[in-house]
Amino acid sequence: MTATPPPPLLAIFVGGASSRMGGKPKGLLRAPDGLAIVERWRSLATTVGLPSVLVGEAAAYAHLGIETIADASPDAGPLGGLAGLLRSRAEAQIVAVACDMPYVTAALLKRLALTEASAAVLAPWRDNDERYEPLFARYDRARVLPLAERQLAGGDRSLQKLLRDAGTQPFALGDEEWPLIADWDEPADRIR
Repeated sequence: MTATPPPPLLAIFVGGASSRMGGKPKGLLRAPDGLAIVERWRSLATTVGLPSVLVGEAAAYAHLGIETIADASPDAGPLGGLAGLLRSRAEAQIVAVACDMPYVTAALLKRLALTEASAAVLAPWRDNDERYEPLFARYDRARVLPLAERQLAGGDRSLQKLLRDAGTQPFALGDEEWPLIADWDEPADRIR
């Protein structure tokens, strides 16, 4: 009898200066349903049965009482956060998401978390600008951590390079699902 593997960990990336949002932490912005986006992510994780943590500089989120993982290297961007996360956690699978995605549904999160895949990374591929979506992606800790460590040691902070080197498998999204992973990078995004 084979034991069921534990569910992936949902890692909500909250680092960044939010300079285009006037310095207000993007994860504390209110989603259309009225919850702060980070609280919405935590609720989705609970619905799907995933534990969750915050990744990055999270002082503004302390009042939420969510465990926080520090970046592996200051000023290394999301790659530093991913490396810190992978170093500090034992979960085999990690679902990494941006804190500023207010439209993702529980069904879509569950599909990403539980889709069978043999690749080290599972992430949507954006044909229009030929890049992966690294912060709505699932990572295999054992295979991605050595690549992230090597890349950080070499001073390269590109998540796109990491995903290419890892042999990322595209996570297929339907036309109706692409809008669900839209993020809020600047104030105008909130009124779309």
